[in-house]
Amino acid sequence: MHGNLANIVILMAVAVAAVWLFKRINLPPILAYLFCGILAGPDILALFEHPEDMQNFAELGIVFLLFSLGLEFSLPKMLAMRHLVFGVGLSQMVLTTLVFLVIAMLLGFDGKAALVIGGMVALSSTAIVIKQSRDLGIINTPRAQIAVSILLLQDLAVVPLLILVPLLADDAQQSLWLAITMALIKGVIVVAILMSVGKWILPKLFSEIARTRTDELFVLTTIMVTLLAAGLAFSFGLSMALGAFLAGMMLGESQYKHQLEADIRPFRDILMGLFFITIGMRLELHNLPGQLHWALLGLVVIMGLKILLIKLSAWLMGLNKQDAWAAGFKLCQLGEFSFVLAALAVDHKVLSTEQGSLVLTIGVMSMALTPWLVDKSHEFARRLSPEKTPRVLGTEQLLAQHQDMRDHVLIFGYGRVGQSVSRLLKTEAIPYMVVDADPVRVQESQSAQEPVYFGDVKQKDILHAVAIERAKLVLITFDEHEKAKSVIQLIASMYPQLPIVVRTRKDYRMQELLDAGASQVVPEILEGSLMLISQVMHLSGVPMSRIIKRVQKERKGHYGNMHGFFPGETTELNYSVKDKLEFMHAVILTSQAFAVGKTINDLDAERLRFRIKGLRRDNNEIAEPEETMVLAVGDVLVIVGKPRRVERAERFILEGH
Repeated sequence: MHGNLANIVILMAVAVAAVWLFKRINLPPILAYLFCGILAGPDILALFEHPEDMQNFAELGIVFLLFSLGLEFSLPKMLAMRHLVFGVGLSQMVLTTLVFLVIAMLLGFDGKAALVIGGMVALSSTAIVIKQSRDLGIINTPRAQIAVSILLLQDLAVVPLLILVPLLADDAQQSLWLAITMALIKGVIVVAILMSVGKWILPKLFSEIARTRTDELFVLTTIMVTLLAAGLAFSFGLSMALGAFLAGMMLGESQYKHQLEADIRPFRDILMGLFFITIGMRLELHNLPGQLHWALLGLVVIMGLKILLIKLSAWLMGLNKQDAWAAGFKLCQLGEFSFVLAALAVDHKVLSTEQGSLVLTIGVMSMALTPWLVDKSHEFARRLSPEKTPRVLGTEQLLAQHQDMRDHVLIFGYGRVGQSVSRLLKTEAIPYMVVDADPVRVQESQSAQEPVYFGDVKQKDILHAVAIERAKLVLITFDEHEKAKSVIQLIASMYPQLPIVVRTRKDYRMQELLDAGASQVVPEILEGSLMLISQVMHLSGVPMSRIIKRVQKERKGHYGNMHGFFPGETTELNYSVKDKLEFMHAVILTSQAFAVGKTINDLDAERLRFRIKGLRRDNNEIAEPEETMVLAVGDVLVIVGKPRRVERAERFILEGH
């Protein structure tokens, strides 16, 4: 018992260290869990004598993942997607299985083993693709919806495959179709039960639970419902993940959808991590040297052919070529259930141990590549199937067409903000020209006779073509910080007197844009807050003249009074922004504080790079305390700065270090 506990602690420590390391180098946690499993496996640390014993528990991660996915896809949405699920998904499953069945038979496998291999290769990783797509915020894009539809059909196809493998081993050919028919009947029964329960019982159950206002009971009920649905499907010989998905889908239309998803997320993520650790443990490193060349060849062939077959399946259904290619790159790996099928096939002697190990090696390598492929899928798709871009006028033609244009506004970026600005400029009869890099948007805009041109504003020829030397000002509206900075530097070097106004959503990067040469940076979030403040002051009876002066003062001071905020439990931070945001923090001076008896000037705020926002003494607030003011016990100093500087400043104020 003590040995197992020690091994579990070691496994958790390795997992924590691996996830931390991989996040620091911007790699997804899934790869960290796979790496952790390889370290903990029998060939390195050998923490567990029988790692396969953890598999059943780890598969609960897939159950919770599919429950969360079901919440995203309600029954009406599922019915609306039926042409994708049963069109693209079914054709992909059949085509891929048949192609790899033939390849396996050509390589010398018998028909049974070839059929199992075809089925394994046809499956993709629901866990990685869904999680990565959700993390990247692309889960609702058309290309991701195609991928999700194919994954749903694959999860349905797992059921007959799991039944098929033992039957192949038993040579029970006459009972094969009967068993599959029975599985379909069982599936219909499970769906009917879960749909009935989901429609008539679960909403009333959760309404009653919600009235108790007990968070623990709500969480416990959510877990119970997920496991009961999974258990019901399993008792009928179906996939537990399928039952959980159906339960989630039934609750997707309820008012508790978002709370259910939030409750299940911690369990899902932890168990998903354990699932991938167990996959890593199954990798037999001692067989790797002799199989590596076959594994690499298999990896290239499987991923390459799957991309083409998924693209072909989507093309046959008349879908967008770019979306079809992108779905192919997302789904070209082996799936979690491929490992389950491989283990089942080895147990029933349909595949040898070496063949099962080779499949596992290829699967782990393909999964390791998947997060990168999901991230780059759209970029690869655009290269393979570039959309027809509108014919761009040559620079000489543009110059000739706009040789009389002067005192115009140049708008770089024609998204939501650029279009709003152009409409108001048009109402005031102010001439303007727009440059955008989205070919579809340019085509649509030109069809409406808008002065919008396709081009890259980082090129001098494009800038000259839109008569930048005679422009009144330049407005940059696209939300790409590095590109905006390089464009500002280019324009400022060419025309230093030309005003450059920049829109940005990230207020903590204002100074970088100003330093690059921008005349004015308009932070979208802070401007929205400023307009809200104006409305509040106006409704509170403040004269409009004073409101206008206050707003102008804030803008002139680069929103100085609006920077910095008190962080809370829900404040989201990541490695890319935590050193750019400004926090406010209140420091109470106790009798032992170093700063007591010192002046504000003695705190050396300039050297420690923080600011004193205000001081509260005897319940009275002093907005701008004098530098010569002596601090006393009970004073509350409000300091502002970047998180690490605020921490250092607090230590210095209290301890003098």
